[in-house]
Parts: sequence; structure tokens; C-alpha cells
Amino acid sequence: MRNRLYYLLAVLYVPVFVVILYINGAFSGGSVSISNLAINVSFLVLIGILFIISFVNFARLNRVTDSLMDAAEEMSAKYESVQKSLWPEYRDKKDVFTSQILNRQFERYQKRIRTSTNKKGMVSQVCSLEEYINENLLDSVVSAHFNSAVAGSLTGLGILGTFIGLSLGMISFTGSDVFTISDNIAPLLDGMKVAFHTSVYGIFFSIVFNFVYRSLMADAYEKLSQFLMIFQECAAPVPSTVDENTSAMLIYQANMATSLKKISELLTGRAEEQTKGLDRIVQQFVNQMSDTMGSDLEQMGKTLQQSCEAQGTYARNFQRLEESTRLLLEASRTMNETVALALDRQREIEEKLSRTCDDLSNELYTFHQMRDLYEK
Repeated sequence: MRNRLYYLLAVLYVPVFVVILYINGAFSGGSVSISNLAINVSFLVLIGILFIISFVNFARLNRVTDSLMDAAEEMSAKYESVQKSLWPEYRDKKDVFTSQILNRQFERYQKRIRTSTNKKGMVSQVCSLEEYINENLLDSVVSAHFNSAVAGSLTGLGILGTFIGLSLGMISFTGSDVFTISDNIAPLLDGMKVAFHTSVYGIFFSIVFNFVYRSLMADAYEKLSQFLMIFQECAAPVPSTVDENTSAMLIYQANMATSLKKISELLTGRAEEQTKGLDRIVQQFVNQMSDTMGSDLEQMGKTLQQSCEAQGTYARNFQRLEESTRLLLEASRTMNETVALALDRQREIEEKLSRTCDDLSNELYTFHQMRDLYEK
């Protein structure tokens, strides 16, 4: 998992150092140009110091990216076992990463989410973890402001060594005739030797370092993208799609509809019982009065019969009230379905926005890669 490509710098640095010492006569036992050897050793020591600083930065970057991948693997394994969002577990979890830099950023993210969480644990607004753990964070970890200048500095050192070597050769080059000039060829060649040697290994190390640095950063950015994708799929908090006011309105409508239905059933049942009871009483009364008083009470019976019909009309009115209540219930259910459909569409819009953000992130990543290639 760990990218050890930067070890290539040490593997190449040691042989180049030995070769330069050998060329300048440090191991041959012959005459040694102290100035040439001092200049080359000074330049190589300076390059070694730059490499050591870069080594420390690259090692720190490796620890951070390894921590990201370890956390991503842990999230994936837990999600496969429970098949549900892991945010309730990570909402207050400490030491999610083995890197303290990442833990500090994740704690800031948790604090941001808590400010948008209500007492019921519902999250009203969600921000992206990429606002806290991103490419800028990796650049600060690896000290990109320093390492991005190392390749140019190595080339600059090579060019500086060229001019220093030529200057040393020209200082020793004196005379105005062929004989004196020929005597000064050796110092001039020694100076040119310094010029060419410093230019060669300065440009060589610049090319190698630029390749190593860009490869390490591309690998780090890719690991960051993998972690953010896994976090979004497995542990990112999900915003609540229904706010408290809408929920309270739906509950109120359901309770009101239930109450109206119960009232309608109660009134309908009582009206029917009253009508049947009154009909029986009237019939019995008419029969008894007919037996006792005969035709004189026939008109009274008709009047009571009309009262029964009026009571029936009253019952039918209550039935119409029941039908109206039923229609109100159906309208309420239709309204609930419409609200649910609107919420589904809102979720679809959120998913489209999320995919659009992912596409934009990929395009930005491609742009960064093209920019890096252009700069190279």
C-alpha cells in the first residue's frame, strides 16, 4: 500500500556521489584538484540536504494516505456486515484515523454536522467531508510549496556550477601568445570539468526528482478520491427529507380525518336506531288507537307517519354527511400521496446533484492532471 518510489532518489544519489568523487581523483591516488573536488562535494551535499527534507515530507504523506486507506477498508468491511449507514457510529467516534492530522480535520467535520442536527438526531443540512480532507490538506502535509521548487532548484544549481567552473577556468587563463595560452589550457579544462559535471548531475537529479514527486502526488490524490468515495457510500450522514413542520401537518391531517370518520359513524348509527325505534312506536300506537278509537285517529296516524318520513330524511342527510366525510378522507390521502411524490422527486434531484458534483470533481481532477502535464 505504501508508495516507496522516493527511495529511488537515495538509490541514485549514492552512486552519482561516488562517481563524481572518482572522476575528480579522490580514489585514484593521483593529483586532485582541491577546488574542483570542493565545489562538487559542496553541491552534492546541498542536493543531499534537499533530498533529506523531501524524504521526511514524503514519509509523512505516506503515513497520511495509508491512514486514509486503512479507514476506507474498515468502513467497507463494516458496511458489508450491517448493510446500513455507519454515520451513527462515526458521529461521535474518536481516533477514526491513525494520523492525528486527519483526526483533527474529522473532528472539525463532526462538529460542523452537530450544528445541523436536531434533538431527534435528524440532520437538516449536510456538508461534504472534502471541505476538510482534500488535496490542499495533502499539499500542506507534503510541504508542496517546498518540494515543487526542488526540481527547479536542482537545475539552477547545475547552471550555477557551470558558471562557477567556467569562472575558475577563466581566472587561471592568462597570456597573450600561443605558448602562454597552451600553458593555461589545463586550468581551463579543470574549470570546464566542474561546469559540465555540475550541469549533468544537477539536471539529472532534477528530472528524477520531478518524476518521483509527481508520481507520489498522483498516487496520494487517487487514494484520497477512493477514501472520499467510500465514505460517501458507507458512512456519510443522510439529510432529513421531511422537516418537522411538514411532519406535524401530516399527523394533524391524519388525526382530523380519523376523528371525522368516527363522528360520522356514530351519528349514522344513532340516526338509524332512532328512526327504527320511532317507527315501531308509531306503528304500535296507531294500532292501539285504531282498536280503541277507530277512524277518528286515522288522520293522527298519517301525521305520525309523516314524522317518520321526516326522520328518514334526517337519516339520509346523515348518510350524505358520511359520504362527504369519506370524500374528505380520500382527498387527505391524495394530498399525502402528493407530498410523498414531491419528496421522492426531491431525493431524485439530490441524487442528480450528487452525481453532477462527482462529475465536476472528476473533471477538476482531470484538469489538475493536464495542468501538471503542461507544467512538466
